[in-house]
Amino acid sequence: MTRVFVSGCYDLLHAGHLQFFEEARALGDHLTVCFADEKILWQHKNRRPSLPDDHKMALLSAFPMVDQVVTGDGKTTGLDFEPVFRELRPNILAVTEDDQYADLKIALCQELGGRYVRLPKSPPRFEPISTSGILAGLKAPSESPLRVDFAGGWLDVPKHSRPGGFIVNCAITPQVSLADWPYEQKAGLGGSGAWALLNGRDPVAAELDLGVGWQDPAVIRESGLCVWQSGARPRLDLKRDPSFLKGHMALLWTGSQHDTPRSVDFNRDYDLIEKAGACAREGVILESLATIAKAVGLSYQVQLAEKMDPLPEIEGSIARKYCGGGHGGYALYLFAKKEDRERILEADSELAKNLRPIEPHDQWAD
Repeated sequence: MTRVFVSGCYDLLHAGHLQFFEEARALGDHLTVCFADEKILWQHKNRRPSLPDDHKMALLSAFPMVDQVVTGDGKTTGLDFEPVFRELRPNILAVTEDDQYADLKIALCQELGGRYVRLPKSPPRFEPISTSGILAGLKAPSESPLRVDFAGGWLDVPKHSRPGGFIVNCAITPQVSLADWPYEQKAGLGGSGAWALLNGRDPVAAELDLGVGWQDPAVIRESGLCVWQSGARPRLDLKRDPSFLKGHMALLWTGSQHDTPRSVDFNRDYDLIEKAGACAREGVILESLATIAKAVGLSYQVQLAEKMDPLPEIEGSIARKYCGGGHGGYALYLFAKKEDRERILEADSELAKNLRPIEPHDQWAD
């Protein structure tokens, strides 16, 4: 009889494990599944299991292709199964194609006369998922804010960062969820960062993988009115209560989407961007809408020089700029008085139909 042996954490069982067990069992006549016990999981992974050992034992034993389930308590990282493996002396140790401890396992098999078999990745019958992905999904929030940026945008892209530069932005409400997304998409509000967060992915890593900056997920996770230091990774410089912005912001849909990754390396005035970021930072410190509006105006000058279409003037607004990478998407408008914003929102005009109020969002204050 050919005895096959597999090992793993198997902390949250999913259909990928089912397929692996089936393919391993097909190598012989008997399959033993070993999982690291609670103590060893804590020692090697620095976390407790999601399932108690007796529950895990019962679930693994219920798989029809599994003949035996054992626990591993070996102290060597990657070889927690070694004591029971030495005791059982199976014919085959089957591993996945991405096995991280191949050298140790091959040496053990050679010592005991077993075969080390790396199972190639066959076409998955199910959408691939990992235990860490399941756990991340469970921890993901059900809602997320989006964001508006006032100044300093592009200084969060690592290759365009500047020592001493600042990025100033604010999380906004209404929030979004996977079931309800009350904004246009690809619109300059950090939607891709929010989407990654809601799906349990690392949103900063997701944005950097796209070749863009980190400001969207940084402020979305932090919320509130934030000033960030320019650099390769998000570093919060200061944060203020954004309530003084309430009633003063609106978004205008320009009628077309924009593509931030495509715009990363356009020629633009980074000196003026840095100046706008410093001005916006001062506005945050002073809690001055007028100073932030000045910074927004400087940012808009950069955008016009980048050949973005001029935005319409709106009566009562004191500053405007495209959100995010511009060249489409939403544009942010600031109003000196709340009644000015309400009056234009209530107007019977085509412009008013494309204008929507937004408010600052701070999860720690709400």
